[in-house]
Amino acid sequence: MLDRFTGMRVFVQAATLGSLSAAGRDLGISPAMATKHLDALEQRLGVRLCHRTTRRLTLTNAGLDYLATCQRILLDLEESESQLAAQGNQAVGLLRMNVPLSFGTHYIAPLLPAFSRRYPHVHIELGLSDAQQDLIAEGWDLAIRIGHLADSDLKVRHLGDYPMRVCAAPDYLERCGTPRKVSELSSHQCLSYSLSSQQGDGTWSFGRNGEVKVPIQGPLKANNGDALLAAAVGGQGVIYQPDFIVADALRDGTLVELVLDVPVVELGGLHVLFPPDRRLPAKVRAMIDFLVEAFSVSSR
Repeated sequence: MLDRFTGMRVFVQAATLGSLSAAGRDLGISPAMATKHLDALEQRLGVRLCHRTTRRLTLTNAGLDYLATCQRILLDLEESESQLAAQGNQAVGLLRMNVPLSFGTHYIAPLLPAFSRRYPHVHIELGLSDAQQDLIAEGWDLAIRIGHLADSDLKVRHLGDYPMRVCAAPDYLERCGTPRKVSELSSHQCLSYSLSSQQGDGTWSFGRNGEVKVPIQGPLKANNGDALLAAAVGGQGVIYQPDFIVADALRDGTLVELVLDVPVVELGGLHVLFPPDRRLPAKVRAMIDFLVEAFSVSSR
């Protein structure tokens, strides 16, 4: 099937230049192909747009009406394509980011004012959720993920590493004792993160690759790290969370880190994921580079 827009371009150029041959040369196609495009356009519309002789081409009344329509449509198309091309080269437009709730609140949101000052024509939609989102199906431009990544076609940039910490409030440890071995956690009140493959099944994993499984029980399971942090600070039990969740509480002494006989599991790092497009929009490239720079500085 011949392209409708090419047919419209052939018609406009033929009307402007007065010849199908001239229109074909102007558009880089043969006179025979230009004729096929115009024939297909007239057949699709069911009307004759022009009278053609070997010497000249003149428009019918229907052709005169349709010429104005084609010129307007092609101009709108050209302007739209120019705008999209500009967006591909300049950081402009809406950027949709999907980020884990606690990490996004404490680490990403504070970075956005600096990004907006650098790229004032980019508008950000920040989606905060600990649930895994389908980046492509749900139309996100990029996502931040923490932990080991499942296999996918998405491209990945590593931003940093956040070790896991086992912590409890001084009040809890005074009341319930301080565990020294991972096996002792089974007799403590443990606060678990329900979305983690390392914690959501009634066990906590230790060792670099999670090879040591410890059965745990406790009064609270939640799908958000900040909720678990608040419970731990309040003395409700032991928390096993990434450094970015508990760092402030460790610094101010409202939580104490436990030193156990088996190392904590490796979290898997902090990553930014984005679609595998060969040519990323400038707004996406700008945010990725900004995040790499920001987290590189913060890790020094």
